[in-house]
Formats: sequence, structure tokens, C-alpha cells
Amino acid sequence: MTGFRLREWETSDAALLLAAYGGAGMATERPAGVSTVEDAGRLIREWAEEAAAGKAHTFAVVDASEILGQMRVTMQSSVHSIGWISYWTLEKHRGRGVGSTGLKLLARYCFDELGLFRLETGHRVDNPGSCRVATSAGFLVEGRERQKLLYDGVRYDTETHARLATDPDPA
Repeated sequence: MTGFRLREWETSDAALLLAAYGGAGMATERPAGVSTVEDAGRLIREWAEEAAAGKAHTFAVVDASEILGQMRVTMQSSVHSIGWISYWTLEKHRGRGVGSTGLKLLARYCFDELGLFRLETGHRVDNPGSCRVATSAGFLVEGRERQKLLYDGVRYDTETHARLATDPDPA
């Protein structure tokens, strides 16, 4: 595995986070109300509060000190130990294994540190890169959800994936 690791976002990362949301393919990743560096700093503080409350954990994927992408798990069901995963990679770092390595690291954290049993994720069917990330990180395809997402007046099918704590670690 590369030198990639996960770390919590810091408020000093706000300008980079805001710039990342302006990159190619990132329009659907930007949370509502995040349009300034101050907004991005507020979002990072909110992520820290969510982590402290055990609701979600959001990490920057880094190589040394350079931010390459993001991994996030949201607690979907504490009773059933299920988390929902989302992720993205900065455009200039795509194709380097950032997403798949980051997702493997996040999955291990979720299983070992958070005690989750099942992790779920999904992607638009017209996003083969996201599919490669999920399958490379050991997430098995479980099905298609028809016209689940609506962006700019267009409905998109999604493909769902999951990984269990009992699944073998991917190579």
C-alpha cells in the first residue's frame, strides 16, 4: 500500500476544501451553503462535532501533508451496525489509487474502531471510476436503484455496493 493515510480535516484546510468543491465532477459533492472559505471552515467544525457525537466521521486522504481526497462514513443504524460511505478524490490525483486505498483504510477503521459490521456505498451508473474504487476496496455489487438521484432535472440510476466485516480484505 502507498503512504496514503486518513486524518481529520482541520480548519486550516478550508481554502483547499472550497477549491476542491469547484473541481471537475464535484458539483454534486458540495454541501448546500458552502460558497466561501468561512463556510468551508464552518463545515469542517461541523464534521468534528458529528464525529464527537458518533454520527459521522469525515477524513482527508493525505500523502505526507498533501490532501488528495476525502472519505466519510455516516452512521445509518447503530442497532444493526451499518454505515454509509461516501468518497471523492481531487481531480489531479485521480487514477493513482487514492480512492481505493483510502476506502480500504476507512473500511478497516469502521470495522476495528467503530465496531460497524456492514458498510454501504453507491454511485451513479455513469461513474465507472467510483465503481472501480468500490470494487477495488472489496465492496461487492448488490444491485441497481432506478432513477434514485436527481441532478439538474435529470434522473440517474445508481449501483449499490456493500462490504461486511467478515469479508476478506482485498489485495
